Amino acid sequence: MSKYIFNLPDIGEGIAEAEIVKWHIKVGDVVAEDDQLADVMTDKATVEMEAPVSGKITALAGEEGDIIAIGSMLVEIEVEGDVDLEELEELEASADNVAEADAGVAKPVQAPEIKEENANESAKTEVKKESEETPVTDTEKTEVKPSDEGQRKVLATPAVRKRAADLGVDLGQVKAQGDHIRHSDLDAYLNYGSGQGYRPSGGSQKRADEVIKVIGMRRKIAQNMAESKRNIPHFSYVDEIDMTEIEDMRGDLNANRGNRPKLTILPLIITAICKSLPDFPMLNATFDDEAGVVTRHGSVHLGMATQTDQGLMVPVLRDAQDRNVWQLATEIGRLAAAARDGSAKAADLSGSTLTLTSLGPLGGIATTPVINRPEVAIIGPNKIVERPVIIDGEIHARKLMNLSISCDHRVVDGYDAASYVQALKHFLETPVLLFAD
Repeated sequence: MSKYIFNLPDIGEGIAEAEIVKWHIKVGDVVAEDDQLADVMTDKATVEMEAPVSGKITALAGEEGDIIAIGSMLVEIEVEGDVDLEELEELEASADNVAEADAGVAKPVQAPEIKEENANESAKTEVKKESEETPVTDTEKTEVKPSDEGQRKVLATPAVRKRAADLGVDLGQVKAQGDHIRHSDLDAYLNYGSGQGYRPSGGSQKRADEVIKVIGMRRKIAQNMAESKRNIPHFSYVDEIDMTEIEDMRGDLNANRGNRPKLTILPLIITAICKSLPDFPMLNATFDDEAGVVTRHGSVHLGMATQTDQGLMVPVLRDAQDRNVWQLATEIGRLAAAARDGSAKAADLSGSTLTLTSLGPLGGIATTPVINRPEVAIIGPNKIVERPVIIDGEIHARKLMNLSISCDHRVVDGYDAASYVQALKHFLETPVLLFAD
C-alpha cells in the first residue's frame, strides 16, 4: 500500500485559490480512475476534479465552502502497491490540462443538501404524553366536550375557551400546569407545543429552521455586492418614460417578423442605450480603483443581469452597438439560456462595460440597482403600466415606465446621469430614431 496525494492542479488564468463547492466522495470511499471527486469554483468558472488513480479515499482537504490554494492537497488516496513517480507526474500534468480546458465552461453549482429536522416527530411524542395525562376534575370549573383524541374532560375559563376557539386550538391537546388550563398554558402550547391540530384560519404551520452555508455562486455574489457597496459611492436617478409609441412599434415588428425571433422590449431599449451613449462616454466606462484610472470604452459590451438557479449571473452581450434589434434578440436568448443551463463560457461572463438589469413584469415602480464593479453605471428599466395622462387638457391612456440608473459618484456627476437619461428618453419616446442613421 502507498499513499498518493492529489494536489489541486493549476486551473490557469493566474488563479491562486479555489473554493470547494461540492464533494462527490467521502473518507473511506473506494474510487476508480476518472471518478468525479469534487467541484471547485474559481472567480471564472466551476471545474470538476476527477481521480487520477484508483484507490481508497483516506483524507479530504476540507469541507464544502472551504478555500484551498492551488498546489495544496485536495484528496489523499490509498493505492495498491507502489506508484511510479514519473507516472504520477504525467497524471498530474494531464489533470492540469483537463482543468484548463474545463475552466472555459461555467457549470452549474449544486448547493449542499440541507437536511431538515422532522419537527413532527417530537410533536407526536408530546401529543402521546398529553393524551396519557390523568384528567383533572373540578366541579367548580366549566366543563367542555371531551376532545376526540384525549377523550378527557378539559377545564378552562370561558375567556380561555373563547381564545382557543378563535385560534382553532383543541384544548384537549393543551397541557395544564395547574388544575385547569390558563392563558399561560395556551401560550406555551402555541409557542412550543405540537402544532398538531393547530392551524389558525388563513395561517400556515411553522417550519423548522434551516441553516444554509453560503458557498459557491451565492458566496461569490455576496462578495461582489459587498465590495461594490463598500467601495462605490452610489447614487440613483429615476425618470418616467412614455413607452406607448415604442410598444406600438414593437407590435408591428413582431407582426411582420417572419421566421425571426419575437422581440421583447429589451432589444429596443438596448438599441436606444447604444444610440445615446456616444455623447456620454463617462457612463460606458470602468474604474480601476488602485491605479486611479478610468477607461472610457469605445464599444458597448453590455452585461445582462440574469437570474439562474445558482443565483445572479451577468453574461455579456459584446459589441451591442453593431447589432440590429433581431440580432440583439437572438444573442439575448442565447446568453440567457447558456447562463441558466451552465454552458456559458468564461468569456461570456466577463469584460462588460455597462450593465442592464430588468425584472420584466416584476419590475416594480422603481429600483436602485447595485453597480457591477468595476463598471461605473447600471441601468434598470422597470415595469410598463398603463395609466391616465393629461395631454393638451384631455385624459389619454398611455403606457408608462420608470427607468432607473445607478452611477459611481466618483466618476459620474448627477447632472451627467440626468442628462443621459433625458437623451435615452428621447430615443425611447421617438422610436423612429432607433432606425435612423
